[in-house]
Amino acid sequence: MAEGHADRVLSVLRDGSAPALSPIAASWRRCLTQHHLDPENRKPPETLSGAELREAQERMGPLLAAAQDNLDALFQAVGEAGCCVLLTNAEGVPVDRRGVAGDDAVFRRWGLWQGAVWSEAREGTNGIGTCLAEQRVLTIHRDQHFHTRNIGLSCTVAPLFDPRGRLAGALDVSSCRPGLEGLSSLVERIAADAARRIEIRAFREAFPKARIVLLPEQDGERASVPMLAVDGDDLVIGATRAARQALKLTDEILRRGLPSPDRSADLDEAERAAVRRALSQSGGNVSAAAALLGLSRATLNRKLKRLDLARGREFH
Repeated sequence: MAEGHADRVLSVLRDGSAPALSPIAASWRRCLTQHHLDPENRKPPETLSGAELREAQERMGPLLAAAQDNLDALFQAVGEAGCCVLLTNAEGVPVDRRGVAGDDAVFRRWGLWQGAVWSEAREGTNGIGTCLAEQRVLTIHRDQHFHTRNIGLSCTVAPLFDPRGRLAGALDVSSCRPGLEGLSSLVERIAADAARRIEIRAFREAFPKARIVLLPEQDGERASVPMLAVDGDDLVIGATRAARQALKLTDEILRRGLPSPDRSADLDEAERAAVRRALSQSGGNVSAAAALLGLSRATLNRKLKRLDLARGREFH
């Protein structure tokens, strides 16, 4: 597979239409023309020093803490398939990971380890770096990587956004085993769901006393959850990336004071639909539905009453 890979990559420069037709080709062109990388470079990824890694971990702060349970759950879902799980910062540096001890030597040799630098500018087209560059859920399989030495990897990655809607890192599921191509859609969904749960938890912890408002989700939006944090004066004090995009919010708009839109009939109906979906998925289990929505059971019970969903219904 490695033979001729560099020639395929370099052919992108000769085919002017390729980047427009293929996201992979567009990334390869960025690597060649913007980052000036050589596809035949066989050096392992650069690695931060211990002090630099600790500093990167400290900067992740609450998001790193909010990710712990979800990293464990994600690894339980994919670990038996020979995958490791990496949590990176916005520069593409893994700051935490999960993996089977017996596979550690292999993953360390590939650079799938804490402190390695997987930005697209350093490592070319790869799951972590290209996900961060495009800020969307994606999979880079084997010979879709830019560097020839990375074509044994398959990587599925979802971006992570902090409570202010800024790109904060990525959640990566990587494997060195062949044959996972047919599972990419499933792994993308699992990784995206884990990233959303991390975002929800970090957002709620950033606004512990606020009322959380659920907004309707945009078609095709998988990487962020549309949520608002509203204070006791019914002013919006926080918004996730998806909510900022949907309502065209900026930090300046929030600083000036934005009345909460959740009292409108349209948004009440959108929130009612979101709660109904969660209850349906959980079979009427309020605790499970609350977990799906990133809410406490008490908060969901209040929403059920406010949205007039509790009357005449039996939940457990």
